[in-house]
This record gives sequence, C-alpha cells and structure tokens, in this order.
Amino acid sequence: MNTPVPTPPAHLPRTAGAVRAAGHLPKGVKDEIRANLLDALRAGRDPWPGIVGFGQTVVPQLERALLAGHDVVLLGERGQGKTRLARTIAGLLDEWTPVIAGSELGEHPLAPITPRSLRLAAELGDDLPVDWRHRSERYTEKLATPDTAVGDLIGDVDPVKVAEGRALGDPETIHFGLVPRAHRGVVTINELPDLAERIQVALLNVMEERDIQVRGYTLRLPLDVLLVATANPEDYTNRGRIITPLKDRFGAEVRTHYPRGVQAEVDVVRQEAELVAEVGDSLLEVLARFVRNLRESSAIDQRSGVSARFAVAAAETVAAAALRRSALIGEEPAVARPIDLDAVPAVLRGKLEFESGEEGREVEHLEHLLRRAVAETARDRFAGIDLGPLVDAVVDGHLVATGERVPGSEVLAALPELPLLHEVAARLDVRAGDPPGRIAAAVELALEYLYLTRKLAKDSADGEAVYGP
Repeated sequence: MNTPVPTPPAHLPRTAGAVRAAGHLPKGVKDEIRANLLDALRAGRDPWPGIVGFGQTVVPQLERALLAGHDVVLLGERGQGKTRLARTIAGLLDEWTPVIAGSELGEHPLAPITPRSLRLAAELGDDLPVDWRHRSERYTEKLATPDTAVGDLIGDVDPVKVAEGRALGDPETIHFGLVPRAHRGVVTINELPDLAERIQVALLNVMEERDIQVRGYTLRLPLDVLLVATANPEDYTNRGRIITPLKDRFGAEVRTHYPRGVQAEVDVVRQEAELVAEVGDSLLEVLARFVRNLRESSAIDQRSGVSARFAVAAAETVAAAALRRSALIGEEPAVARPIDLDAVPAVLRGKLEFESGEEGREVEHLEHLLRRAVAETARDRFAGIDLGPLVDAVVDGHLVATGERVPGSEVLAALPELPLLHEVAARLDVRAGDPPGRIAAAVELALEYLYLTRKLAKDSADGEAVYGP
C-alpha cells in the first residue's frame, strides 16, 4: 500500500520571489545528497534505516560513490536488498523542495529548463507560482522489461498536443519520459541488463551530455538526476548485458552480498517477514542456518543464488503452520514449534534452482539441510547442558507425541517434572510462567536434537511424530 504524501507546511513560500528571499537557491541533486549524507555522518545518525548486514561492506562503498557524485550500479545476486538500498537513497534528499507549479519536470522556480517554464518565468517574474515537493515524490523506479521503449524512458511526440494545434516542430509537443520527469531526483532502473541494448543507447546522452533526443528533436535540457541501476551478475551472460559505453558512464559499481552472519540473516527475516503467529528467535535461527546451508550446497545452482526472500517466506510458512494448528485445536496464542518446520521443504522448493541431476531428490535434499540447521542451532543453544535426564525420562516410558493436532500442554504433560526442562526453556529465553506453547517449543527443540544425535528415536506418520527410546 502506498504511503500518503505529507502535506507541505503552510509557512513555505509560494512564489518565486518569496523563494529567492527565503534563500532557497537551486542546488544539484548530487550536491544535496552529499550535504545531507555528511550531516548524518557527522551527527552519528544512520543514513540507511532498515539496511541490515551491509554496515562494514556495501554501505561504505555506496557512501563514497555518493560523496563523489557518481551514478551507481548495484551488482549482486537476487534477493540481496539492492532495490531496498536504492530506495533508501531518497532519504538523503531534502524533505521539501520548491518546484514551479504545474511543471512536468519539477523544475526549481529559479532554474527553469523547459520551454514552457522558461516562458512562464519570463512573463510572471517573481510572481511565478510555486509548489513544494516531498522527498518521497523525487524517487522514481522502473523495472527494465524487454518491451520498454525509448518513449517510456526519454519521451515521445504527444499526438494529443499536435492535434490541439501545435506545430510538429514545437518542442512543447514532446511528452517527457520517466528519466526527464525524475529531474532533481533519484531514478532507479532495476535489472538494467534486461533493457534492450538499443534502449540502453538512449540513456547515453542523458548521463553524459545531459540532453535528450526525441524523433529529431534535440533539447538541451540540463537534467539533474542521480541514476542508480541494479543488475544480477548472471544477467550478463543469460539474459543480456549493460552495454560498454553505458557501463563506462556509471561512476561506481557497488557489489552487494547476502548476510554474512547468522544473526544478520535473523535480523533481515525479523524485519521483513509478516508473521501471523509467534516465531521464536531459535526457529528463526534454524531458518537462517538452513538458508546459509543452501547457499553452500553443491546441489543448488549458486549462479541463481538463494534469495533472502526465501528465508522470509520460510518464516511466514512456519508462522502459518502454527496459526493453522492453533485454529484446529483451539490453542492460544499461536506459537510456532519445531514440528512446523516440516512445512518448509515441500512448500518452498519451487523458489530454488537445482543443478541438473538432482531431479526427484529436491525435497530429500532440503529436508537433510533443514535437519542439519536444527542440529547446529540446538547444539549452539544447549551447549553445556546435560540432556541426559531428558533421555532417561523418555527411555523410562515417557513417550512424547507432537504434531499439528497436538497442543503444547500435551507435549509437556507427557514428561515428568524435570529441573532440566526449565534450564532448556531458559536457554531459549522462555520463562516458567509463559504459555505452554512457548515452553513446548523449547522442549521439542531439545527432543529433536536428541533424535538427530541418535540419543532418541522418532516415528513420524500423518503429520505426527513420537519420540521414544
């Protein structure tokens, strides 16, 4: 859902003369971004809200590029947050900027560039009416699709304006495209290699000479834009490439990457996922490790990558499984447990590209890596705890059943009162007074770890699992 654009404050000047008197002088968009970035750095403010895991790698490179006034290519695998990062650049623009009222290109009242605005400025002088544009309106984004035309990006002759009586040679018959309309702002072209090479050529003059050419018209428009492009390295060979002259005009190429650590992966999932039930940090850590295992697997086509969106979708699937169980058995609140992880491989295998030769083994491979992630997480969480008493309890006949129709209270009731269980729960930040579902989630993780380390057996059938000796 689109965020509503704020209303400009009433005290802002409304004519060109008042703008001049208030000191709102024209300023290049790259100078504006540079000044605001420096202010944030000097004040210790984070200029990149919501960007996780790039603080010591990608962000410094991008900041140097912006301080240098360079147009930027963000190059990285799918799902690495390239578009999110590009959108955040708009936060470095001034909150409000003056524009000529009714101007197609959002020109500064003291620096008109189109024939219409130049004429109005000459006629009205200091009485030229002024509107104010919020920074969110100065960010433009276009997905480069193969059917994108020059008219979409640069402009074309508007037949309606010609029909109104203007001569074909009149520059005011031009309907401006996306890039000129981003004048004094940031324009992002996502998946730039997907843009046909003949269309990429149309950007050459915009980026270097700052003019546009439309069907024989040449307008010397001093366009003021920061151009950001995103691309996947795979695209250079599989679907297209950025043509060499255009690549040369970008001042900086910044490489993105997947989160480097488990905690960074968890932070991304926690920030981006829309969870319909409670999913504890331990289960999010399992999913983070699972995704990292996938990125190291020889069975997965690593040229396509394993998107951060996979981990987000996995967390949402686990939450949905917990919510479904809550509805089936009437348990509140809905809390995810390790049994809910079983829903992930079958649901999400279609989001991955497997290497040839893995046909028919996709789910088996995913289940293996998921079990490994569970074992790694549990080993880390329960390090130093002797789980022997829990093994002894199960061996003594306290079998534990779990499944999509088994409440957390039944999981706990199957075991005798053991001090160990409080210690297990505490390791997962669960307190004794918490709902049974949360405590059961911790106990289930311990039981699954004992099964994976061959201390216990597990029989699984029809969505239910029983832990026994």
